[in-house]
Amino acid sequence: MIGQLLVATRKGLFQLERGGAGWSITRVSFLGDAVSMVLPDPRDGALYAGLGLGHFGVKLRRSRDGGAHWEDIAAPAYPKQPDGLRDTLPDGKEWPWRVEQIWALEAGKKDGTLWCGTIPGGLFRSDDHGDSWSLVQSLWDHPQRKAWFGGGAEYPGIHSICVEDTGALTLGVSCGGVWRSEDDGATWNLRGEGMFAAFMPPERQYDMSIQDPHRIVQCPSNPDMIWVQHHNGVFRSTDRGAKWQDVPSVVPATFGFAVAVHPRDGNTAWLIPAVKDEHRVPVDAKLVVSRTRDGGKTWTVLREGLPQEHAYDIVYRHALDVDGTGDVLAFGSSTGALWISEDGGDRWQEISAHLPPIYAVRFVKGAGG
Repeated sequence: MIGQLLVATRKGLFQLERGGAGWSITRVSFLGDAVSMVLPDPRDGALYAGLGLGHFGVKLRRSRDGGAHWEDIAAPAYPKQPDGLRDTLPDGKEWPWRVEQIWALEAGKKDGTLWCGTIPGGLFRSDDHGDSWSLVQSLWDHPQRKAWFGGGAEYPGIHSICVEDTGALTLGVSCGGVWRSEDDGATWNLRGEGMFAAFMPPERQYDMSIQDPHRIVQCPSNPDMIWVQHHNGVFRSTDRGAKWQDVPSVVPATFGFAVAVHPRDGNTAWLIPAVKDEHRVPVDAKLVVSRTRDGGKTWTVLREGLPQEHAYDIVYRHALDVDGTGDVLAFGSSTGALWISEDGGDRWQEISAHLPPIYAVRFVKGAGG
């Protein structure tokens, strides 16, 4: 069996399985509720879902039986803001000490450890399978956090958390750049040499603390290889993020939100290009996936099975995933369409055209997968 897929949407969490007749929806959870992020923990099979319930705030749910039953667990929360402390963004706006969205969830390498990134930009850690959370003060108190500002969201947010077997972590912050910890989150260093932000004044375009990575992915079998879909293009690192090389060869465009990397071949990656800024739609209204197999030197534009006329689907940063084999990919769009490929992206099948707007897709992978 190829596997299972979780699809987090604006109105619920959809679970799909691959059977003899193909992919089909087998379960719907939290119907009507916004599910901003989902995590299938490969260590013990638990599922985690981050919900945004409006007036009732951000919630976190856990299932230990594949999604049949869910339990409320603690949601990440900021400590009480000290009296008299004024925490502000660069434009003088107040930085709220409250979680407005769960934007990243990843399993740690230690048993029970989970990492969570939020809007506004807090990194939280749990060492008891999500029963309790603590703000990672080493990053929160870093003086360069004060340079972060909102990109697409009103406030800065942590959307990408790459976890290595060594306990090293690489984070992506919009807009706050790429951050690296070699010691399980105890200390942090800003990375990003080689990245540039054309939306900033010339004297600040190469400032690492204000870069806007849209999504960061790291090759599991070769962690030296990291790919970033950035607001300003595509960047690639071969030294775990110490230095970055611009990849201007992407066709039909270098702008987008999502990126995926092959689990065993760091030179193979997939992007879903779009027209940037004011439009944010597929180039020429043709939805395509771009794939490289040589580290970004050349790209193949994959179209088979995807709409090539009047397609205005945008794919959010977490709405593209590749399974543990590197052959099966899935992505979902802001218009509620879901596609799956079982041959590395050569051909695509539309699974549904009528889901709610899709925020994230994730394959359920076994331990080490």
